[in-house]
Amino acid sequence: MGASIGRSLATLGVNIRIVSYNLRKNAASHELADLVSTWDPDVLCLQEAHTEFLPTEIGPLILADSTKTNRLGLAVYYRGERFEKPESKSFALKKAMHDILFAPTHERLLATKLYDKEAGREIIAASFHASPLTARNSLRRHQIKAAHEALTAIGEGLPAVMVGDYNYPLFTGKLVKHVEKSGYDLTLSDRRTYLRYKIFRGHFDFVTSSGVTIQKVETLPQGVSDHLPIMITAHVERVGE
Repeated sequence: MGASIGRSLATLGVNIRIVSYNLRKNAASHELADLVSTWDPDVLCLQEAHTEFLPTEIGPLILADSTKTNRLGLAVYYRGERFEKPESKSFALKKAMHDILFAPTHERLLATKLYDKEAGREIIAASFHASPLTARNSLRRHQIKAAHEALTAIGEGLPAVMVGDYNYPLFTGKLVKHVEKSGYDLTLSDRRTYLRYKIFRGHFDFVTSSGVTIQKVETLPQGVSDHLPIMITAHVERVGE
């Protein structure tokens, strides 16, 4: 009886596989086709891309949208067989001095609302890139809070997964409490995601989520980027279950 109930519960809802990758000033863009074919994600979120050169399709994934005003931009791809009716919106967040002086990015959040045919409901997938380590943690917390508020504005109550480069390798305990106040959960990956510099190694890339269960966050093998890709397995309940 107990085993039967356990199997029934396991079949409820559907899983969504999301890969997030910081391309290091677009240097790793040539890896995207292999990344998609190897790990077979349902959604792909990119940071530090030269978006004007991104393909409209990568294997089974379709470009939902990308930022237009950034020197180093964001993009979201989705599996065309599974999702439909994409609606995307980008957001500018509070700027650090680094942003003002060097203008690497203006829009630090790209959110895409998708109808998931397998779950029978809309979900939000978002690519996020916080200000670099030259800024204070307090500014990044402000950006994260504002990003969560933006996701609520485009789809209040919808399951939401925000992935990307949070640039927050230290004092994540304080960040967890801050994120929880926004109604979100923070989940780190199983291994460090930034390995270029000895001083700043750590978990830079992770996920905040609401209305979904994050089953695991895996750090994928390193390519030419100083960031390692991560793959999130998120469990979403079907409508009516």
